[in-house]
Amino acid sequence: MDKVYSDSLKLHKKFHGKLEIKSKVPIRNKKYLSLAYTPGVAEVCRIIAKDKNLTREYTLKRNTVAVVTDGSAILGLGNLGPEAAIPVMEGKAILFKEFANIDAFPICLDTQDTEEIIKTIKHLAPVFGGINLEDISAPRCFEIEARLKKELSIPVMHDDQHGTATVVLAAMINALKLKKIDKSAAKVVISGAGAAGTAVAKMLVKYGFKNVSVCDSKGLLYEKRGDLSGSKLALAVLTDPQVSADTSLKGVLKKADIFVGISGPNIIGRAEVKSMNAKPVILALANPVPEIMPKEAKAGGAFIVASGRSDFPNQINNVLAFPGIFRGLLDNQVTQITDEMLIKAAESLAGYVKKLSPDSILPNPLDKGIVKVIARAIK
Repeated sequence: MDKVYSDSLKLHKKFHGKLEIKSKVPIRNKKYLSLAYTPGVAEVCRIIAKDKNLTREYTLKRNTVAVVTDGSAILGLGNLGPEAAIPVMEGKAILFKEFANIDAFPICLDTQDTEEIIKTIKHLAPVFGGINLEDISAPRCFEIEARLKKELSIPVMHDDQHGTATVVLAAMINALKLKKIDKSAAKVVISGAGAAGTAVAKMLVKYGFKNVSVCDSKGLLYEKRGDLSGSKLALAVLTDPQVSADTSLKGVLKKADIFVGISGPNIIGRAEVKSMNAKPVILALANPVPEIMPKEAKAGGAFIVASGRSDFPNQINNVLAFPGIFRGLLDNQVTQITDEMLIKAAESLAGYVKKLSPDSILPNPLDKGIVKVIARAIK
């Protein structure tokens, strides 16, 4: 077993998880008890009953986010269920607190029925200032997010889609600067047509990338591929890729400039990297094992290599985006997130890098100044 896994098991067992609830109000005596609870709290209840908009002023709602999952797409591990999702959702909650001082609570639902999930989140919504959807598999995640955005008056974001797309775009903005190629000329190949891959492709097209190809486990998505429907067919129409004789991932990668992996472990090797254009950029983001290990990608001639892991340079991690995005949403009382906000956030994140180099295309995820930079873009 990798040492990081065994050490993580010890940490989680020692503390019985990573999250606790702490009171903002010390109950030192009966006076404080009467103010924080009965009888004093009755007046707060009466005021909110008259005007629900005051909930933000008198309760935790103004600074609290629900991190909601059904456990159907945990990291790169798959459908492990709600109990197995708890450690990831706890982790997300402590990152919200550590980087953006947002109180977040993990909610792992014991259903994977789309309507049940939507209904449950709507019932829970009064407590929260925002909803962070997490690790919900495609294509259900698209409908769940779209419906909730339409039917709730608080912001809803599926982080696997939009947080990932924001950070990937920031990384690509800086990679293009170093590679000295324009976005309109760069050939981009995305491996993975799930939630993250779809969102990344849409974001790149929106930003002005002209040559984007998306592959699933069967190869290139293109309009005339007979087995496509729903979100995959829509993605094929949107990207409108060039179709060659070889539509496998390996075939599509030939003469590509940038590879974005959001799929599974060890699906390409150094030979595929060598088949790409000069100075290839490899963003291999599958967790915990990437599509190609950084050392192997470098051996194939990669100019820039990024992964989702913190033990290699150029970590592409959603912690670079979601704390700042939600900080901006809550502070500016934004109810709907737009692509324009996320693009501005990506540009701000890319511009925050102090010394750009092939091993430093994004800021250090531990830099807490990032939150302010991102939050300013969300308004």
